Amino acid sequence: MDINCTKEELELLKKVATAAETLGMEAYLIGGFVRDKILGRETKDADFVCVGDAIDLAKEVAKKFRPQPHVDYFKNFGTAHFRLENEFDIEFVGARKESYRFDSRKPEVVPGTVKDDQDRRDFTINALAISLNKENYGTLIDPFHGIKDIDDKIIRTPLAPAQTFTDDPLRMMRAIRFATQLGFIIEEGTWQGIIDNAERIKIISQERITDELNKIVAAPRPSVGFDLLYKSGLLQLIFPQMVDLAGAEYKDGLGHKDNFYHTLQVLDNLSANSDDLWLRWAAILHDIAKPATKRFEEGHGWTFHGHEVVGGRMVPKIFAKLKLPLNEKMRFVRKMVELHLRPISLTKENITDSAIRRLLFDAGDDFDSLMLLCNADITSKNKQKVKRFLENFQLVRLRCKEVEEKDHVRNWQPPVSGELIMEIFGLPPSRQVGVIKDALKDAMLDGVIPNTYEAAHAFMLEKAKELGLKQVKK
Repeated sequence: MDINCTKEELELLKKVATAAETLGMEAYLIGGFVRDKILGRETKDADFVCVGDAIDLAKEVAKKFRPQPHVDYFKNFGTAHFRLENEFDIEFVGARKESYRFDSRKPEVVPGTVKDDQDRRDFTINALAISLNKENYGTLIDPFHGIKDIDDKIIRTPLAPAQTFTDDPLRMMRAIRFATQLGFIIEEGTWQGIIDNAERIKIISQERITDELNKIVAAPRPSVGFDLLYKSGLLQLIFPQMVDLAGAEYKDGLGHKDNFYHTLQVLDNLSANSDDLWLRWAAILHDIAKPATKRFEEGHGWTFHGHEVVGGRMVPKIFAKLKLPLNEKMRFVRKMVELHLRPISLTKENITDSAIRRLLFDAGDDFDSLMLLCNADITSKNKQKVKRFLENFQLVRLRCKEVEEKDHVRNWQPPVSGELIMEIFGLPPSRQVGVIKDALKDAMLDGVIPNTYEAAHAFMLEKAKELGLKQVKK
């Protein structure tokens, strides 16, 4: 075997080889599994290509496992898949030729040889195959010198870049994704092919584009991918709002920082401390409204007043356009965008317990995530300035910890509920109930009353009296 495999992986390969021989077909291990084994990366899935019916092969291989896994198959595409008990994913596909018509998102597929299958692969490093056939079992088949490209850390297409990217334009994003994930360089001709064919990305479904985009966001240094997307012209087509951040404008000798590259720095800063995909999206979108709120004030310079509020309103629209989830994940990102200035603003003034309580209340369980984002947002070429900001920010964190331990305001629930207010004053659900609840919340957050039932009950009675309400139940 020309690659290093575990005992369990070798047993899997033997099962596939035996099943293929039984069915009288050629079979090969191909693609990402081979690449990652050579790179020494962990992998939890394997792709097999056969010259014949991949569904038949998958069913035959599945019979050799106990318990026998359920096989999912897709007759239209001639592919099959199952998952082992150890969460290992296995996919089978028949060797094929595949191409897209110029204006189509759906490929035309015809049967082919293993060479045809390698020809249609996106990059040389993914065209590596291991034979599972008796005559040359375990032999590496490398028609495009993918091993050399791995050694040289190069992303290169097997065929002419124009052909590869015309066949499937998503491969342009995949090239950038692999370059980002692996720390590879995109070969010059391949890079030019991306620039020349960028417009072709328009025929690809938003779901597939966003899947690749999320993989870039999840990379160790996502800024690499976004910079390449920007320089290739792809970002302008798939995420123009982010491109609007680029550039710095000067007036009367006063300029502002390039908010695109600031955003990338914040994203990398955050990624060094968090794998949370949605917090990373919050980093991407935290300044997204700066172009819309940019103003020049004489004698002061450029301002972006209210960009956190406007940015919060932009989040649902951007998520909808990118086909990102519109559930609690979107709401989390929106919340982070809306709150991202709050902790930093506390470093610039005398911190009151009231301000801290309000921050803790508004952030709730997401307070720690917010603090990670804000910490990442402290960027400057002036190292002393950064050091000073980080020290001040640490003081804010300590004060927040002290206030939370004392007042317990994260996810605060009023000691006096709306139901109790209605019961005591004989009220239906109404504006008056809301007024009392809001007054109670503000009184507690402002430190007017402690966070106790007795204090809240007494305050409620006073507020109700102001509103002309009378108790019907003691």
